[in-house]
Amino acid sequence: MNGNRYYGVRVEGAKYGVGFGSALAIAISYTKNHSILWAIIHGILGWLYVIYAALFG
Repeated sequence: MNGNRYYGVRVEGAKYGVGFGSALAIAISYTKNHSILWAIIHGILGWLYVIYAALFG
């Protein structure tokens, strides 16, 4: 069915977005703080931390 394929594409896109957001958050956090613990915490927060870092530097 065409509807199932569309749903599958959306789910895969969402997984990619979450994974990319976490990786980006980890990279930004480690660059700023040089702390693996903070990088892990910010990786869990993902896109929330990326947006925070972009807004508040």
